[in-house]
Amino acid sequence: MSGFKKLVREFPLHLMLLPGVILLIVFSYIPMAGVIIAFQKFIPAKGMFGDQEFIGLENFKYVFNLPNFGGVIYNTVIIAIFKILLGLIVPLIVTILINELKNVLVKKGIQTAIYLPHFLSWVVLGGIFIDILSPSDGIVNKLIEAFGGESVFFLGSNETFRGTMVVTETWKEFGYGTIVYLAAVTGIDPGLYEAAKIDGANRWQQIWHVTLPGIRIVIVLMTVLSLGNVLNAGFDQIFNLYSPPVYASGDILDTFVYRIGLLDAQFGVATAVGLFKSIISFLFVSISYLAAYKFADYELF
Repeated sequence: MSGFKKLVREFPLHLMLLPGVILLIVFSYIPMAGVIIAFQKFIPAKGMFGDQEFIGLENFKYVFNLPNFGGVIYNTVIIAIFKILLGLIVPLIVTILINELKNVLVKKGIQTAIYLPHFLSWVVLGGIFIDILSPSDGIVNKLIEAFGGESVFFLGSNETFRGTMVVTETWKEFGYGTIVYLAAVTGIDPGLYEAAKIDGANRWQQIWHVTLPGIRIVIVLMTVLSLGNVLNAGFDQIFNLYSPPVYASGDILDTFVYRIGLLDAQFGVATAVGLFKSIISFLFVSISYLAAYKFADYELF
């Protein structure tokens, strides 16, 4: 009876969750039926569950034997890993620096300024970066030339494209991570800092022995969540900034699927790539949760 009373008491909360659950089912679980296309020689006119020819793993074999598929995997992993690393390190450093500020207005102003790019889409930012990184009249190259350097084609050179993607993504998103870390810092007992001062700890020692251990669980959580994106190098960003000359260094799984699925109409092959990516991401998420439980005693449930 107590369980029934608890259910009745929490019923309004379950109703609040209902719209989100419905959206999740409609847009995430029901579309999973389309995975069957990866094992078919799919012809759209026949319908997904029509008289399609079942070809087993042929779509996977075709993709894996493509000469440029290995390069696509390499680009995806390299770009994603560096985005994950900088996406964890930069917000943490900025959080520590902001936390040391005493002026509340300055602190809030900096937080607002670094968080604003998070709300801008890559459609908007793509146009901005194309202009400011232009090799002919972009402000960045004008500054490089003013200091005696040579103009750099950031978005048109295979040598610089990956680095440009990593740096611009980090600039856009590190404000979000900073807010998460700052929220964790506010939960640290101020008495710990007072005790550290009494023991003679300077500011850097307080950061190392109080601040960082105090937000350790949040750092682990952010790391765990980011590992699931090891094959998500950022479709929106790269799609708006890349071009055929930098396919060798900038083509990732998502842009590859876009071209082979929507432009070349090879729907079965594109679905096979998407399924392969999902399976690998699932494995990374599972491994990361096990590692978080073992090394940081973090449990999701």
